[in-house]
Amino acid sequence: MTTYPPEPWTLVGRMDLSTFLVPTEDLPTATWPDGWRPLVLGGRTPVGAAWVDYAPGGAMSYRELLVAVAGRIGARVRPHIVAIWVDSPASRDGGRELWGIPKGLARFTGVAEGTPEMALEGADRPAASAVLRHGRRLPGRPRVGFTLAQDLDGRRCESPVSSRAGLGLLSAQWSFDPDGPLAFLAGHRPVVSATLHDFAMLFGMTPADRARVSQPGGHADVRRQESPHVDPAR
Repeated sequence: MTTYPPEPWTLVGRMDLSTFLVPTEDLPTATWPDGWRPLVLGGRTPVGAAWVDYAPGGAMSYRELLVAVAGRIGARVRPHIVAIWVDSPASRDGGRELWGIPKGLARFTGVAEGTPEMALEGADRPAASAVLRHGRRLPGRPRVGFTLAQDLDGRRCESPVSSRAGLGLLSAQWSFDPDGPLAFLAGHRPVVSATLHDFAMLFGMTPADRARVSQPGGHADVRRQESPHVDPAR
């Protein structure tokens, strides 16, 4: 049995993010929460893929590859994570049990060197890899907030995410195994990429906030969290 912190989690580190435009009909559908639908732009949907290095100084330190699809619930924009892997059993269990995030375990190499690879246990080749070239940093540390929508034990779970980060230019070349779990991204090139340097993130709600949201008529936007006051360790 693994243990993990209660929500909300405060996390710090770096994220290298790319956005792809993928034919909507090719998207995986198994994890879609009730009432959620992907955004469609000319038959394609924005899909974000990110390498994340969570550093010491937050609730936990681990590495992650996530793939999230832009979507909505009614008129409200709600990204949804369709695939994600980490190298921390505690993060895997906490993500699944607290928010319905379908985290799996995987091996990561090359993250610090800018040549990250993610391979599932027993696989003879990586499911995803990239060559990342970091460009100049832009001024400022803007705040970004959104609400994630996931399926948790057959019900929709909406969780706010708030962060501050320095933005940087990024050139990213991705490769996906056409026979692997991210085959729907194979052959696609990102339309835009960026790095979130030294981010400080607050993920989830306090139990009191979660109880209020669960009341009739409540949803995750009843409370937009303040940005976390944490000194990033990077």
